[in-house]
Amino acid sequence: MLYRFKSRAAPDFVMLEVHARQLLDIVGKSAAPQGIITVDQIPAAIAAIDAALAREAGNAHNHDDYAVEGHDSDAEKQHVGLHQRAAPLLHMLKDSLADGKDVTWGT
Repeated sequence: MLYRFKSRAAPDFVMLEVHARQLLDIVGKSAAPQGIITVDQIPAAIAAIDAALAREAGNAHNHDDYAVEGHDSDAEKQHVGLHQRAAPLLHMLKDSLADGKDVTWGT
């Protein structure tokens, strides 16, 4: 399943369910088929993502707690870490906060 994130302040983007669920869990939202992060909730969501990224910073696996142990060099170079997966949502949250717009998602 795919999750589509929307805001009137930023372009839409689509994310695979497994990654969307991880990010929604980080910001304290249930991964329901539809949801909203209100303007009032955005600062806490940004802080939660930043904290998760800070925790990942010392991890040997491309900054990702969810990486598989024993990656060889080529696999590790291709691994997409949390910092890369979180970037679209983090940008959308920051743009939405600046414009005073909510962020929504749906499947």
